[in-house]
Amino acid sequence: MRQGTHPSTSRRSFMLKGAAVGAGTIGAGVLAGSPAFAQQSIPSTPTAGDVAILRFLAAIETIEADLWQQYNELGGIQDSEVPGGSGNAVYTKAIQVLDSDMSQYIHDNTDDEISHMNWLNAYLRAIGAEPVNLDQFRTLTGSQATGAQKAKKRLTNLMELTVDTTWWSRYRTSNANPDFGTPTFPPAVPGLLKGIFLAIPRTDADLTPADHIQAIANTAGFHFGWIEQGGTSLYAQLAQRVTSPDALRILLSIGGTEIMHFQTWHDKAGNAPALKDPTNGLVFPDLNSPPFDTQTFQTNLIMPEPTIFPLAPGLPEVSIIRPTKTAGAATGALNAFIADGLFRGQSSAFFTTMFALAGAADAAQRGF
Repeated sequence: MRQGTHPSTSRRSFMLKGAAVGAGTIGAGVLAGSPAFAQQSIPSTPTAGDVAILRFLAAIETIEADLWQQYNELGGIQDSEVPGGSGNAVYTKAIQVLDSDMSQYIHDNTDDEISHMNWLNAYLRAIGAEPVNLDQFRTLTGSQATGAQKAKKRLTNLMELTVDTTWWSRYRTSNANPDFGTPTFPPAVPGLLKGIFLAIPRTDADLTPADHIQAIANTAGFHFGWIEQGGTSLYAQLAQRVTSPDALRILLSIGGTEIMHFQTWHDKAGNAPALKDPTNGLVFPDLNSPPFDTQTFQTNLIMPEPTIFPLAPGLPEVSIIRPTKTAGAATGALNAFIADGLFRGQSSAFFTTMFALAGAADAAQRGF
């Protein structure tokens, strides 16, 4: 599971940027040895429902960019792609217990979410739709620990989290799927559902004792997986509600990167060392030892276990994203973020705005 050490250089440092955004048309093509075939563009003007979905996703990506920026300031790589912050050596060392490449991965995930936010808003402007700007809600105080941008106001709160780790067993269970009934999936770290915990240090006082800062890093590791499994499902859920080919292409293309993120963090969370936080009693168990069974909790079983997907009688188990049921997907995702504690301290106006965006996305209907 553990990767080798590589230089702390962004994977995109050698890539050209600024590729033009296509307008969704296909030019005339010539097939060698055959007559020329003029391929006409398929009309793909996004519908009002498509725009509602894209605006909700732009808001979600803005929120994710905000939270990942905070993680990067303290535990990632700060460079021209993801500027801001100066790193915290103690927190970074604790994060790297989960994997020596964690700083690179945090950086790249942050860069990806910023690109999603910027691209979706740019696309909305390009088609004459209103982009999403949540700057008025950047009111929360972030970490005051060494390395953070202490004066920068945030959309999200990473210092009062209640992390749901049932995604761990949900992807490993072969006889249950949240799309079909409401089975209960056991959490990997039960304690994270029973209180409010730090995923980044509040101040330098949280850098000691050693098991406390490691518990904070462990919490972050499981939170990473929780964030990205949500995106994995959300894009698949909302893709079923869009009408235009362009909107479908956007959701499938961006959603694919969310799946890649989730797979990475699923792997790394399994390296979180077993310990008990001496400051609050939070326990991170050894998931490879009893009473945890190997099929549901063994840390290197990170591929989605085949499970039920009964869309017709007699179908076998199949490895799939779960859940993908589309009804109420946007509002469900927003409620999950709220339950996670990401918005503790936010204003009522923020929640009003977000529920309006989610409701509009959920009301979208695919046209034929």
